[in-house]
Parts: sequence; C-alpha cells; structure tokens
Amino acid sequence: MTTERLVQPGADDLERAAEAALRPRRLEEFVGQRVVRDQLSLVLQAALGRGRAPDHVLLSGPPGLGKTTLAMIIAAELGAPLRLTSGPAIQHAGDLAAVLSSLEEGEVLFLDEIHRLARPAEELLYVAMEDFRVDVVVGKGAGASAIPLALPPFTVVGATTRAGLLPAPLRDRFGFTGHLDFYDAEELERVLVRSARLLGVELHADAAAEVASRSRGTPRIANRLLRRVRDWAQVRGDGRLDLAAARAALEVYEVDALGLDRLDRAVLTALCTRFGGGPVGLTTLAVAVGEEPETVETVAEPFLVREGLVGRTPRGRVAMPGAWTHLGLTPPTPTDTLFG
Repeated sequence: MTTERLVQPGADDLERAAEAALRPRRLEEFVGQRVVRDQLSLVLQAALGRGRAPDHVLLSGPPGLGKTTLAMIIAAELGAPLRLTSGPAIQHAGDLAAVLSSLEEGEVLFLDEIHRLARPAEELLYVAMEDFRVDVVVGKGAGASAIPLALPPFTVVGATTRAGLLPAPLRDRFGFTGHLDFYDAEELERVLVRSARLLGVELHADAAAEVASRSRGTPRIANRLLRRVRDWAQVRGDGRLDLAAARAALEVYEVDALGLDRLDRAVLTALCTRFGGGPVGLTTLAVAVGEEPETVETVAEPFLVREGLVGRTPRGRVAMPGAWTHLGLTPPTPTDTLFG
C-alpha cells in the first residue's frame, strides 16, 4: 500500500494482519450496523437454543465495513471452528469439494468474494448448502460415476461487495442476508476510541472526531489513519494524539477535510479547470490525471459520486457544484454549463 491510497477501502495481507488485533470478538463489542447486528444476534441465539447449525449467512456491502469481522464473530458466538477461503482461491469444483469434505460438524465456512466463485464450484455449492452432500466424481469419460458423500451440518458465511453478481440459485440458499452500510461520524469515533485503547495510546476526543470526519464512513480507513497519526505523534510530536497531531499527520499524508487524497483531488481539478466541469469521457479524464481508466473508475469515482462531487451522465463525467466549492473555485453560471 502506498501513501497515495491511504484512504482506499481494500486491504492487503499485511494490513489484515495488523487489523487482527483490533477486531472485536463478540457481537456486543461490534460498533455500528445496529440492524444487521440485532438480526444476526437473533439468528445465532435461536440456533444455539435448538442445538443446530444456523442458516447460511450472506453479508454484502462495500469493503472495509466489517464483513470478515462478522464472520469471525459468528464462529466465536457459536463456539465453532472457522474455515476461511475466497472465491478467487476456488477455481475448480474439486477445490471446493476438498474443502467441504473436510468440514467438521457445526463448522463455519467463510467464503470471501463469493461472487467470484467459478461456475462449476457454484453448482457444487448449491447442493452442499441445501442437502449437505457433495457428489464425488470417480473415473473419467464414459465410465465416470458420481458418488454422493454426506456432509455434517455446517454454516456458510458468504461475503460480497457486489451482491448483484450472485446468481439467484446461490443467493436463495442463504437464510439470512445482511447489508452493511457506511458508518456515521459518531460510530467511527467509537471505533477509534476502542482501537486506540487496544493500541495502548490515548486519543483525545477532538482528534477522534477529526480522524472520523476524514475516514469516508469506513472503519478500516479510520483505523489506518489512526495508526498514521500515532506514528506522527511518536516521531514528530510529543506522543499525544491530540487535534494538532491529527491535523498535522493527515496533512503529511495528503488526506483533506473531506477524506479526499491526491488522486481524488486530481480528478476534481482536471474536471473543473481543464474541462470546464465536463462532461468528459473516462479515458480522457484518466489520461489527464496520469492514471489508468480502471483506477479512476474503481478507486476514485465511487466516493466522489457518493459525496455528490462528481456526476456520471451518458455523455461523460461532470463536476457537481460541491466540487468547485471544495477546490475553492467559482462554479460557472447555469448559462455557461450544459445543465442550464
């Protein structure tokens, strides 16, 4: 990860390891997502009362909001082992069959990025989730035969950032579906206070509010920024995580008051100053900021559109009034734009 993408919602393996110490272990410790948390609590308590594995669980929503953490909490609440894998790691039906046939009774199987499962593996998973069996193919060609292998009851927890890509037969086999939304500033402050306590540092209330306001509604980003503020306070400050330290650290890492970084501001600046607010095509815009079109579309655009700074039209990207205001520029009058 580079400092340029300090506010990216995704995480690599190294960061996931750093996050492990900050993850809540129980539902009561999990901050935010009140509706999903309450519904999930009922599902798990009912299953424990019956002494049976709960329904399969599908968690959807943008990255960095806690889907993996909730999967770990589900296993902890059930007192069951947890098996972690992902859709990209399972490219063949045989890969999934090997995982399923080794599951213990009551075990929780977490499938991250489940929308990226290969089609043969999807079809195998249908039967396993509904009938708790997997058909093992023996032999090849015309002499091949399928031997059904019974599986102990287990629970699949699927996580996806793109629920619309899940085929209906797979989606219908989940008994509980929860969608995670972005956090508000107050919830992120609670996340930051808890994380600071686990990191062994004292975070001032005004510093927590400042970091939360720049975290794009995402706990992963909030915790990442907190670690950078801690670094600044240790190396260049007096060790205190106060408002001055938070602002100074985030200035070093080029994260502004709205949570925009260098790439975000470059997109807005190009739209407003080079193309008069647009519309402009994605490829042209990407060339103007020196990035690949896919990077602009998947990394910068989602947050800019969500914040009402950029609009997507059939003719291309346009700068919304908030973009001009954020850059300290004067928006063109309606007669000067294509909106008038």
